[in-house]
Amino acid sequence: MSGVGIIGAILIGILAGWIAEKVMRRNHGLLMNLVVGVVGAFLGSFLATTLNLGIGSGVIPSLIVATVGAILLLFIVGLVRARRA
Repeated sequence: MSGVGIIGAILIGILAGWIAEKVMRRNHGLLMNLVVGVVGAFLGSFLATTLNLGIGSGVIPSLIVATVGAILLLFIVGLVRARRA
């Protein structure tokens, strides 16, 4: 999340986690949305870099990458939980 600052990164993380929560039909709290969004941002950034995708910097590209990463994170967590049951 380059070019947004720490407060911007927290707000983007919360928003990305909330969007991922709605897309994946989950129900988490604000703190979990923040955690999912921030971890998702790292995951999304890693994937974008690995796939050589030039997303850019700023609020909107950071939100897109964080949201995609958060959705992927919730999908993977869902697979792991389904396997345990």
